[in-house]
Amino acid sequence: MTVLGNLAVDVINGGPKTPGGCASFSGVAMAAAGGPGGIVALAADEDHSLYEPLLERFGSLIRILPADCTSAFRLDYEDVDHRRMSVDAIGPVWSAAEVESADPDTTWVHLAPLLRTDFPAETLALLAQRGHRVAYDGQGLVRADQLGPLVVDRHYPPELLDHLSILKLAEDEAVIVADGPFDESTAARLAVPEILVTYGSEGCDIYTGDTKVRVPAAWRVDGVQTTGAGDMFTTCYVANRAAGADPRAAAAAASELVAGELEKRLGARRN
Repeated sequence: MTVLGNLAVDVINGGPKTPGGCASFSGVAMAAAGGPGGIVALAADEDHSLYEPLLERFGSLIRILPADCTSAFRLDYEDVDHRRMSVDAIGPVWSAAEVESADPDTTWVHLAPLLRTDFPAETLALLAQRGHRVAYDGQGLVRADQLGPLVVDRHYPPELLDHLSILKLAEDEAVIVADGPFDESTAARLAVPEILVTYGSEGCDIYTGDTKVRVPAAWRVDGVQTTGAGDMFTTCYVANRAAGADPRAAAAAASELVAGELEKRLGARRN
């Protein structure tokens, strides 16, 4: 599996700049899952120093391509479960040129958009034409490309769904996409073969065809900031699906990985 996405500059609770974007968090999941593939991300040259620790840790697993700008966000946590986000910079758009430069050679490609414009529908169609099976993080459906306080709505181009094999939605994103409770009828309307709706420590629902399966979380981890947890979960899930695991087993493996990583954060904070 190959992960494609924009890196981001995150400022959390007014602190120093930190690496953000799926590519900053998915290395843990890719390394744990094993198998062929890697992470290809876009960021401006002047921001590359921020990501040197990732390159040192994961080596050739991560490749950063140049871009005119880097996505940037401010994240202010009211508590560990509630945060306010603002968009400080809108990142680059993945077009045919970026796909050619990344040149993924794996069957599965996971797209990790930070905003709706990161991966246009024609780019998804191109990846499908190249023979890839495409997984997609649903925050790219609901996050508008506007500076300032993050705007979320359901005004995404419906053709974004046409070439997806897997769609992952967090609970709040699923409510926006469904314009209410997400259920089997919503999944049928979206017509993506496999839809994953995550509920944090409550587990996830997997919709395939006319079937819905609930997979519980591995264990609950309280009192820890969860930035990047969804990226780790989805990357691990797709990597396990790419390796032949069924959806239930892939979700269980992803949940265990995330719980373990959150435990590490909790331990580091206590120390």
